[in-house]
Amino acid sequence: MNKEFSRYGILFVVSAPSGAGKSTLCDALRQTRDFVYSVSCTTRPPRAGEIDGEDYHFLSEAEFAERLTAGEFLEHANVHGKFYGTLRDPILKNLHDGVDVLIDIDTQGAATIRGYDDVFVRQALADVFILPPDLEELRRRLTKRGTETPAQIEVRLVTAAREMELWRDYRYTIISKSIEEDLQKFRNIMGAERYLSTRLVLA
Repeated sequence: MNKEFSRYGILFVVSAPSGAGKSTLCDALRQTRDFVYSVSCTTRPPRAGEIDGEDYHFLSEAEFAERLTAGEFLEHANVHGKFYGTLRDPILKNLHDGVDVLIDIDTQGAATIRGYDDVFVRQALADVFILPPDLEELRRRLTKRGTETPAQIEVRLVTAAREMELWRDYRYTIISKSIEEDLQKFRNIMGAERYLSTRLVLA
């Protein structure tokens, strides 16, 4: 007798210290048809080249607070004085439809999702931490990016050192090398997650 499997979507959560390569990896993954990319909300101003609705939903603090009060966020966090949040309903719809979702969030947000009170969300989660090779390489990448002052870079490095201690909280960890190598490692993770017996349902 022929058997076919179906499954719900997987919630791929990617976190990393600022400058570790997370955005570069997620931008590359967004060019594929493997995921729906979850566009986060933020109160920080757009960086050069960022597009509202594609990179982030850029909100005022009042708009963010209104959505927070309405319970629209799966998770939210204050990072370096700016608010970030992930909209809940689009993610749940895609997961129930069997569509994989990719979220680029910080360690606070990932921890919130791990402890989310909906078991469906927790079971869908596959979280990945991107580690820089070391703090000096991270300093080099942040300096090359050119979006922060030297003082801001020092603040980010202090935060990064603290975040790097959290890698064991994640199911998977990738030490960032080249974008090609990082992508291949992530694709290996995708393949493993999609064939986990616990995710499969006989049609």
